[in-house]
Amino acid sequence: VSSTNKCAFEHVILSLYKQSRLWLRRSVNAVTPYNSLNLTVQKGVPMALKIVYKICCGIDVHKTFVVACIASTNDKGVTSYESHRFSTYTSGLKTLLQWLLERNCKDVCMESTGKYWIPVYNILEKDCSIVLAHPKYVKAIRGKKTDKKDAKWIADLFKHDLVAGSFMPPADIRQLRDLMRYRFKLTCFKSSEKNRLQNCLTVSNIQLGNVVSDTFGKSAQAILDKLLENPADTSFDLEPLVYKSLKKKLPELRDAIDGFITPEQAGKLKIIKDHYENLESRKAELEELILALAAPYQQELTILQTAPGISSEFTAIGIISEIGTNMEAFPSAKHLCSWAGLTPTSNESAGKKKSVRVSKAGCYIKPLLVQCANAVVTSKKHPEMRNRYLRLKKRRGHKKAIIAIARMLLTALYHMLKNGENYNAELYRKSDLPPFDREITVEQALMIARNQGYKIKSATT
Repeated sequence: VSSTNKCAFEHVILSLYKQSRLWLRRSVNAVTPYNSLNLTVQKGVPMALKIVYKICCGIDVHKTFVVACIASTNDKGVTSYESHRFSTYTSGLKTLLQWLLERNCKDVCMESTGKYWIPVYNILEKDCSIVLAHPKYVKAIRGKKTDKKDAKWIADLFKHDLVAGSFMPPADIRQLRDLMRYRFKLTCFKSSEKNRLQNCLTVSNIQLGNVVSDTFGKSAQAILDKLLENPADTSFDLEPLVYKSLKKKLPELRDAIDGFITPEQAGKLKIIKDHYENLESRKAELEELILALAAPYQQELTILQTAPGISSEFTAIGIISEIGTNMEAFPSAKHLCSWAGLTPTSNESAGKKKSVRVSKAGCYIKPLLVQCANAVVTSKKHPEMRNRYLRLKKRRGHKKAIIAIARMLLTALYHMLKNGENYNAELYRKSDLPPFDREITVEQALMIARNQGYKIKSATT
């Protein structure tokens, strides 16, 4: 073996042991079999890393250019490298595709750098098999980082199949995901504008929020419009402006609008109201686009809407936009829950278990499922979930209990989409029934009773 190949081999081996917990998501120790690390073993001695992709490409993505490195391994196990730099203009990316096809390279790995990877992915998707990796799984060693070395490092890892690929749904699901996330942002903008309007009213000592339940309701908005016509005059007749039960609160409303709105605050209130109404119009237009794009998935949406807490069509669309409709992408429901950040992490060192809190993954799907779970546990329509929440809350608190219910809900959604079946609560109720042939001791019975919240007292004679 030449000195160059030997150094490269030692570099890969040392880096593999350093980053194996990230690549393979498990610890590497003295009892880990070498075959699980893609090492070729002869007579119990590791000889070399197994080559999975004989011709592959690693791409280091940047804003204005990409650096691609093709790793070609011959029959003798010797790898040669060819690097080239391409522009991120469409013409440059098409040249990259042609360069790959000319060298018979159809297996590509690149890191997901911001949004810059998306144009590259769109151009290469039809003709190449692409593995999109989280940057932490392909990060090069400090002190050995250049653009060319980064691309070569990605290619080295990928040719040994040591890169954990990210979940990539089909193109139409990705478009639906983009629109649904934008809808979520518009909803946040609307909430921000509501808070700003309420702050303006508070500064002006207009206490409408103390009397009405919704400052943006029909009666409150009619009163506010009348106030903005002439901020100095608060002695107008309120009765024609209010509806239903608010007619009984006219004296309180009179006191609530007795404030002082400066011309500056009045101008700010008008701008906030106009912006809020504009956001509502833009959100309505966006929802029309979303419904048109989600029309082919009507069957899956109908199935999801039978689950607890998912009565809204946009909630079901939001779930499909994140996890897709093909559950074959996830080997099991546990893998899906782990991808969504609803499972405890593993963090153990020197025999000591450290924090195992849930990961930061699933920053869009996880809040959505938690909202659905909160809606379920406050209702008595689904005792199979509410009872479990109450049991966990006594021991672990609300936050851990609600994450458990969110995971329970996502597990149900996985099987519903995979089997094409509606939600069936009887499956949970049957599993909760204890078997007839089970025997327990008195101590175990007392412990179960205490866990259920019962207080044990001695029997009276």
